[in-house]
Amino acid sequence: MDTRTKIIEPEHAAARLRELHDQGRAVKVVTGYFDVIVAEHVAHLREIGRTPGTLFVIVLDPPAPLLGARARAELVAALDMVDYVVPAAEQAAAELLSRCAASEIVREESADLLRAERLSQHVQRRHQQ
Repeated sequence: MDTRTKIIEPEHAAARLRELHDQGRAVKVVTGYFDVIVAEHVAHLREIGRTPGTLFVIVLDPPAPLLGARARAELVAALDMVDYVVPAAEQAAAELLSRCAASEIVREESADLLRAERLSQHVQRRHQQ
């Protein structure tokens, strides 16, 4: 399976979210940067994915990205628990979130910044040894 087919534009995501809502299906939305995916990302998404429902992940642009938006979206799309990935600028993401009737919305931006900082510190310590 080509997991890149999970990557959809915000307009398509809005339509899909409406469809799922009209069908009475549960929808979970996670927002974050996912700028280098670490084990903590996978564990957290797996935990969210355990409850029934369709999992959308909105990939936002971090302040100083290491990877391009498409690469980050492809990495998230490769995770089996993720149903859809929506690369979006902050404004497009805000509009999408304001229009969706998700059962659960999890904002991971702050946690992602902490994860990136911890990863950077870990790499620097390893490099100094």
